[in-house]
Amino acid sequence: MNTTHQQQILAHLKQGSTLSQAEAIDLYKCYRLSSVINRLRSIGHDIVTHDEPNQGSKGVHARYELKGVDA
Repeated sequence: MNTTHQQQILAHLKQGSTLSQAEAIDLYKCYRLSSVINRLRSIGHDIVTHDEPNQGSKGVHARYELKGVDA
């Protein structure tokens, strides 16, 4: 696990922004967002997962949000 990714993702979420896997790759070159989210949850951050419909195809993908943050 790249601690830098953990810090980057947490800072992003603390700004009141949400994040999907595609955005994490694009913004932070983070290919294991679910692992980073799991790690952040394990140290006490209240992160919720929203299912978001895929554009142009069937199915959904996860979008993560830190609870209690005002944008």
